[in-house]
Amino acid sequence: MAGFRKAKAEQAALKIGIYGPPGSGKTFTSLLLAEGLAAKDGKRVAYVDTERGTDFYCQAVPNRAVHPEAFDFDALYSRSLTEVLSSVRWLKPDEYSVVVLDSVSHIWEAAIAAYGGRTTSIGSIPMHAWGKIKKPYKDLMAALLSSPMHVIICGRQKTIYETDEETDELKAAGVTMRAEGETPYEPHILIRMEAIRPKKSGELAQIAAYAEKDRTGVLSGRTFINPTFEALCRPLLGLLGGTQASVDPEGAAAHDAETLAAQDRERVEQSQANLRTLSAQIELVADMAALKEIGKRITPQLKAQMVTADVATLRDRYHVRESELKGARPPTVETQESDQ
Repeated sequence: MAGFRKAKAEQAALKIGIYGPPGSGKTFTSLLLAEGLAAKDGKRVAYVDTERGTDFYCQAVPNRAVHPEAFDFDALYSRSLTEVLSSVRWLKPDEYSVVVLDSVSHIWEAAIAAYGGRTTSIGSIPMHAWGKIKKPYKDLMAALLSSPMHVIICGRQKTIYETDEETDELKAAGVTMRAEGETPYEPHILIRMEAIRPKKSGELAQIAAYAEKDRTGVLSGRTFINPTFEALCRPLLGLLGGTQASVDPEGAAAHDAETLAAQDRERVEQSQANLRTLSAQIELVADMAALKEIGKRITPQLKAQMVTADVATLRDRYHVRESELKGARPPTVETQESDQ
């Protein structure tokens, strides 16, 4: 293991999460941010579109109040988790500098829909199956977070409900991104979008972007009306370096599995050694006093270091020897007669 080392910044790209209800400006804002980031790097935008939400943005619309020009990007129209994962992995950083996933809510639904195993009596997915369901989704998140490209993850909004302790009824407790539970916490920055309705007829609605999380601290707690690349991204670019830290859950899991397996083997070997040594000593004792001295050494701490089967075997051997020393097994009539 590498162990502790002096901390250093290893973020070469922004990882941004954006969520909100329908019509809150997620797609348009993500395109604005992606366009600015790609232009800075002189590269292209790879846009995963799960709901054909970009169809009108890839063409010029003169009557569009903001950005009437067509956005320039390459799109993948798919809700297939495996197809998206494969396509993202094949992206070339020297050609693309921004990846947009819109919407991650559909990708998470695809991960669940792919489950074809047995369900519970109420039709839900059993707990033991969730690990397999989440694995390809987690692989996609790891690929995006480890990518040297900027990543924008868009998701729909859902309401969080909690049980009221007094009335025992469900009540709304907040909102979050509609995706796997850990997804909103993965990006560096999490933006919640909301459309503010105009107060007067004929006025345009405004888009509010709330910075719910920002690991840089630059945007934290701020609200941006009609957010742009200049407002949300430009202030963060100076914090980026040339190296992107990797996220490798499979590597970590493999290391943990190997370490735990080694620990288990060591425990089994030590348990067998304790069993052999103590069993031999138990067989050699000549009286109860000596046996009890051995019993004092079989402490809870020692038994905790042994496997359950070896502890049971050791206990049985102790009790058998105890019975022999106490004369708990007197000779039977048949035995006496055969001796005569």
